[in-house]
Order: sequence, then C-alpha cells, then structure tokens
Amino acid sequence: MSILESLANAFHGLLANKLRSILTMLGVIIGVGAIITTTSIGEGAKADITERIQTLGANILAVRPGQSMFRGRSSADARRTLTVDDITILRERGQNFGYITPEVSSRAQVKYLNKNTNTTIVGTSPEYLVTANFNVEYGRFFGENDILYRARVCVLGKTVVENLFEHRDPVGKTVKIRNIGFHVLGVMKEKGASGWRNPDDQVFIPYTTAMKRVFGSDYLSSISMQAKNDKLLQAAETEAIEILRKQHKIPINKEPDFHIRNQAEFMETLEESSQTFTNMILGIAVVSLLVGGIGIMNIMLVSVTERTKEIGLRKAVGAQRIDILVQFLVESTTLALIGGLLGVGVGIVGAKMVPSLWEWRTVISPFYGILSFFVSALVGVFFGAYPAWKAAKLHPIDALRHD
Repeated sequence: MSILESLANAFHGLLANKLRSILTMLGVIIGVGAIITTTSIGEGAKADITERIQTLGANILAVRPGQSMFRGRSSADARRTLTVDDITILRERGQNFGYITPEVSSRAQVKYLNKNTNTTIVGTSPEYLVTANFNVEYGRFFGENDILYRARVCVLGKTVVENLFEHRDPVGKTVKIRNIGFHVLGVMKEKGASGWRNPDDQVFIPYTTAMKRVFGSDYLSSISMQAKNDKLLQAAETEAIEILRKQHKIPINKEPDFHIRNQAEFMETLEESSQTFTNMILGIAVVSLLVGGIGIMNIMLVSVTERTKEIGLRKAVGAQRIDILVQFLVESTTLALIGGLLGVGVGIVGAKMVPSLWEWRTVISPFYGILSFFVSALVGVFFGAYPAWKAAKLHPIDALRHD
C-alpha cells in the first residue's frame, strides 16, 4: 500500500470516529497552542527589553542605596545611604561621567479640581531628560533656579494628563500633590507602557522640592550617571565605586552600603527572568504534548484491537509487516499533525488575545510555529510506533480467529 493510500485510509478512519479523533488530538492541540502563546509572550518581553535598552541607553549607571538585592539586604536598610552630598562629590571628582542625576520618588495622590489619581512622584534635576532619554512634548522642564529655590513646579506624564485633564491643556494650571499646590510647566512626550512599568504615569518635580516640601527626606532613592561613552562604562562604574566608598568611609574589606548596576546588566536580568518564566510554561506545554501523545498511543492500541481481523485479512492476501507498520504510523502521525495544525491556530489566536487581556506585548515567531508543528509530528511517530509494531507483528491466522 502506498503512502497516499495510507493517508486516505487515515482520513477515512478519523472521519468515521470524529468525536474520538477530536478528543485524542486535544492534548496535542493544547500543548502546541501553549508553546506558540508562551513563546510569543517571551519574544514580546525580549522585544520590550531591547527597546528599553535602546531608549535608556546602555551607558547609564544606576546607583541604588543598600547592598545588592541578591545579598539579602532588606529594603528598610536601602533608604538611608545616598545623599545630595554624594551628587556633589561625584560631579567634582568624576572623570568618566557626563550627566549625573539625583532621584527621589514615591507614590502619592495628585488632584486637579474634582479629579485625582495615584501616581509616582519623581523628584529629579534637568539632567533627567538626558539620563532617562525623556523629552518634553510642550511647555518646558524645570531649570536650575527651580532646583535652587525649591520651586513648587511640575511636569506631567501623558497618563497623568489623561487622568486629570482629559483632552485639556494642563500647562499653567495648578495641581495638588499631597495637598501642596504645584504649577504645571509642561507635559512629557509619551513613551508608552513597558510591561509592568508605565513611564508616562509620573509627575516630575525638582528634587529639592520633593525632599524638603513633599517627602520630608534627606536621602535619595537613586542616582543615575551617564558615562561619557559606551567604552568608558566599566571605568565610570569603577570610579563611582571608589568615590562613594571614600565618601561613605567604607573599608575595602567591607561590603558597600550602595550598589551600582548598568542598564545592560539590568536588562539582562530582566531578560533572564522573562526566559525563566517562558521555560516554566514551556515545560507545562511539553507535558501537555506528552499527555496528547499518550492519548494517541491509547487510541491507536484500541484501533489495533478493533481492526485485528482487518489486519489478518490484509496479511492473508499478501500485505507485509512493513505495510501494516506504515499504515498505523501514518494514522498516528496524521492525528498528531492535524492536532498540531489546529494547535498552531489556537496558539496564534491566544497570542493575539493576550495583549487585550493583560496588556502584555506578544511577538509571534514563525520559527516556533514550524518547530511546534514538527514536534507534533514526532509525537505522532514516537507514540504511534508501539501500536504500529504490535499490529505489524500479528500472525494472520491468529488475527483472523480474533473475536
């Protein structure tokens, strides 16, 4: 019997038992669909990370208070180690830095007339526009005089404008941050949400105003530094560590009370976390495929039992073991391939639905679609091999006597 005849018989068998065939393919459909959907989420996360590296710049260093999070330091320890004096000393002694930006941030309620929103208040300096690669869409950012005189001025992110002003121009209006009036100077250009973080949902004020008038704090949340170029990034990091160690009077044999990470390392960590999540879900998807394969094997074993007399008759009229083997392998592989094809469709639909349900970005990769399809074929061959072998080794006389 030719492959085409085997295919025709396989389709005839599937159509004769539609419900059984669909239930058999269900595990493969779920497994392949899960692979397509989860890899699309993973690829989307990678694309977001790449864009953020390009947006923020790979030559940015972030100094955070407290020891590295990987060393088990609590967040309570991490609030009281960086000061404005650190900014001054870095600017005075640093040779490899361009812009240095202080940052103090916390969430707070912002009000305008009868509308209010809970957002992130970022106290910073004019250099923030460079180190964070932000732009003002209209109006202006605050200047050095605003920093000096602790001016009650602010610049709003696009999301805050939408929440408080809808489609009206906020420039020149007064908003209240923790019941303190702030004059709106401008509106930031939209960046767009990036995964769990929305850079447009922020209000920017002078860091001196934030520390003394709003938060009542003498400490900074972080310091961002821009190396003069990408090649000086490592030198800038080493230099910053040495300067801050001396400033904080930390002996060389002790851990510093701050940690420094560059954007490339930070994004690499995010990418690794994203990959870990993707691999975990892929593991679940592989289990679904295995379950689907076991389902195919069980159904093919039932089919062998049901068609024992047919197998005996075919052998009696001259069919060889290889013919029977190929016939049942083609049937199991056809089941898996149809399930795989339907699974690819389910996965694409799932990947398209994810952004509207959870606001996660997805990128559908043709590679994973093709790979999943071929994996489903392998599942059909692997789990169909034993039933096919069992059918092929039946003795024709015993098969014809089977009741």
